[in-house]
Amino acid sequence: MVSAGMALAAAGLVALALIVLAWRKAAARAANEAAAGERAREAEARMAELVASQNELTGRVQTMAEVLSNRQGDLMRAVNERLESMSGRIGQSIEQTTKNTQESLGHLKERLAVIDQAQSNITQLSSQVVELQHILADKQTRGAFGEGRMQAIVKDGLPKGAYRFQPELSNKTRPDCLIAMPNDSPDLVIDAKFPLEAWNAMRAAETDEAVKVAQRRFRTDVDTHIKAIAEKYLLAGETQDTAFMFVPSESIFADIHENFEPLVQKAHRARVVIVSPSLLMLSIQVIQSVLKDVRMREQAHLIQGEIVRLMEDVGRLDERVRKLASHFNMTQKDVEEILISTRKVTSRGGRIAELEFDDGGPGEVAGEEQPRLKAVE
Repeated sequence: MVSAGMALAAAGLVALALIVLAWRKAAARAANEAAAGERAREAEARMAELVASQNELTGRVQTMAEVLSNRQGDLMRAVNERLESMSGRIGQSIEQTTKNTQESLGHLKERLAVIDQAQSNITQLSSQVVELQHILADKQTRGAFGEGRMQAIVKDGLPKGAYRFQPELSNKTRPDCLIAMPNDSPDLVIDAKFPLEAWNAMRAAETDEAVKVAQRRFRTDVDTHIKAIAEKYLLAGETQDTAFMFVPSESIFADIHENFEPLVQKAHRARVVIVSPSLLMLSIQVIQSVLKDVRMREQAHLIQGEIVRLMEDVGRLDERVRKLASHFNMTQKDVEEILISTRKVTSRGGRIAELEFDDGGPGEVAGEEQPRLKAVE
C-alpha cells in the first residue's frame, strides 16, 4: 500500500510538474505573443514613420528635382551665353590671328626675297672674290689693281689738271702718278706696289723656319720697292724730295708697321713714305686744301678790286639816295602848300554857303547894302 501511495504521490508530483511546465510554457508563449505584438506595433509605428519619412523625402526630392531643373536651365542658358560669347571672341581672335598670320607670312616672304637677293649678291660676290684672287695671282694684273685703286683715290680728291698718270720724267722713267704742287714747287711722286706673294707665303707658313723664310722674302721685296722709288723718282728740281709708296691693302700696311719697323725707318731715311689707301686719301685731302688756299691767294687781288668797285657803287648809291631824299623834301613842301590852299578854298566855300540873299531881283531899292565876298588872300 505504501508503495502504491508513494507511486500516486510521485505520479501527482509528476502531473504537478507537468502542469507547472505547461503553465510556464503558456506563460512564456503569452509573453512571447505579447512581445511579438509589441514588436509588431513598434514595427508598424516604425513603418508608418518610414512611410512618412519616405513621403517627406519624396517631396524633398521632387522639390530638389524642380530646383535642379530650374538651375540646370539657368546653367544651360548661362553656358549657352558664355559659349556664344566665347564663340564670337574665338572667331574674332581666329580672324585677327589669321590676319596677323597672313601679314607675318607677307613680311616673311619679303624677308625671304631679301634673303634670296642677299644670297644672290653673296654668290656674285663670291664669284667676284674668286675672280679677284685670280687677278691678284698674276703680277701684272695685281699691279694694275693697285694702280687703279690709287688712281681712283687721286681722281676723287683732286681736280683735273692737278695730277698726271704714267708721266715720263727726264730720266725716262714713268712713275704711276705725279701730283702738281702749288707755288711752282716740284711734283709729288706716287708709285703703287703690291708685295702679295711674299705676304701670302708668310701667312701660309706653318713652321717657324717657313715663317722666317717668308719674312725674309717679304722684307727683300719691300726693300727693293723702296730702293727703286728712291733711285728712279727722286729727281732734284723735278720732283719733291719725298715720294709716296702706295700699298693698296690696309692689312699689308699694318703688318709692315707692326712687324717690320726697320723697313719703315729705312723708307723714311730714303725719303719714301709708305701709305695705305686711308693715308693716301688723307694726304690727297690735305693737298687739295693747300691748292684751294693757293688759288684763293692768287685771286686775292681780284677780290680786292671787286671790293673797291663795290664800295664805289655803294658811294654812288648813297649820293643818289640823298638826292632822292631832297626831292622827297621838296615834294613834301609843295604838298603842304597845296593843302594850305585847299583849306582856304574849303573855308571860303563854307562862308559862301552861309550867306543869305534877298529875293529883290533887279528892282531892289537903291542904296541898299548888298552882300560882298572878300577876295581870297
